[in-house]
Amino acid sequence: MADVIRVPNAKIALSTASVYPERTPDAFELAARLGYDGVEIMVGADPVSQDIDVIERLSEHYQVPVLAIHAPCLLVTQRVWGRDPWAKLVKAQKAAERLGASTVVVHPPFRWQRDYARDFETGLGRMRDETSVKFAVENMFPLRARGNDVVPYSPSWDPVDHDFPHTTLDLSHTAVSGSDAMEMADKLGDRLAHLHLADGLGVTNKDEHLVPGRGNQPCAQMLERLAGGGYTGLVVLEINTRKAASRTERIDDLAEGLAFARLHLAAST
Repeated sequence: MADVIRVPNAKIALSTASVYPERTPDAFELAARLGYDGVEIMVGADPVSQDIDVIERLSEHYQVPVLAIHAPCLLVTQRVWGRDPWAKLVKAQKAAERLGASTVVVHPPFRWQRDYARDFETGLGRMRDETSVKFAVENMFPLRARGNDVVPYSPSWDPVDHDFPHTTLDLSHTAVSGSDAMEMADKLGDRLAHLHLADGLGVTNKDEHLVPGRGNQPCAQMLERLAGGGYTGLVVLEINTRKAASRTERIDDLAEGLAFARLHLAAST
């Protein structure tokens, strides 16, 4: 009997961060051209990424839906959408609701955000009661300084042992932290709602975000596991193309990442 190819309901989105140093409008254009199911907006320094009116017009113009919002949680985006971390999450929630996105990706608090960190789990619980949008807490990684691990996040860089109903698994971050990505996925179980598809070698403290298949992370196995388990969350290509020699090379990388995801999400049964 011939194998049956089963393609899961999981959609594949392009992170707008994947086109940097090009900008958010370029991500919509390339997502439409290459056949992505939608985009994840990385809210960052690009003013367009912060402007929901403009994002809505871009989505309508290119007929590319916004499937997720990545809240501005990075060190370099501490002033984007204001300084209050809770206000940022509320604004991300409102943006997701308006744009029809199912998920807001959020990093754990920095240790120096003491009030925010102390109330993080309970605060997310309160927000869950007010919206159908999922707040998916992302796995991060410790930093290494003079041979020692320094953890800048509270309660932890690892969401596994915390009461987060929804999580994001980033395969470049598992490379940096030296985590077993498959084991982490197993422990997260049904709480795994969002996948940042990227690769890494993990030989330095650098967060590489390589094209899947170019590092040593189990990108193919992860996609096949999710497909076999009936995963219905999002798969988001979040790679670093800033060193691409040309726009053509960047587009080739984005096309390769999409093809990789489509291939390995098609589970043979």
